[in-house]
Amino acid sequence: MIPLKPYIFRAIYQWILDNELTPFMLVDAEFPGAVVPQALVEEGRIVLNLRPQAIHGLDISNELVEFNARFSGKAMQLSIPMAAILAIYAKENGQGMMFESESSEEEAVTDDNPGSPPPRPTGKPKLRVVK
Repeated sequence: MIPLKPYIFRAIYQWILDNELTPFMLVDAEFPGAVVPQALVEEGRIVLNLRPQAIHGLDISNELVEFNARFSGKAMQLSIPMAAILAIYAKENGQGMMFESESSEEEAVTDDNPGSPPPRPTGKPKLRVVK
């Protein structure tokens, strides 16, 4: 099955733009394959502004979010695996969605039985407001 996360990400991104707010994305900068400006990474994470006026060539596929942006005057092509995205939210009010970190799920699949699905979480789901 195609993962749900890319569809939710695209929908929330569009919802933020439709409300004339600024979309921010929280990224696990240490995730394998994540290409982000390392000078701006704090505690292994980076927040990126996805406002159309701040980026160029945005492509949101089921596997990657890619775009060009300028940091300290230097152009850079960013490439973020969908699994590295921790949240998308509006800068102005913090509304959006946090996503589960997918690194622990990948480790569970690659351990003893590579074909087995990751274990299901127990307990109630936990939601947090990101500001």
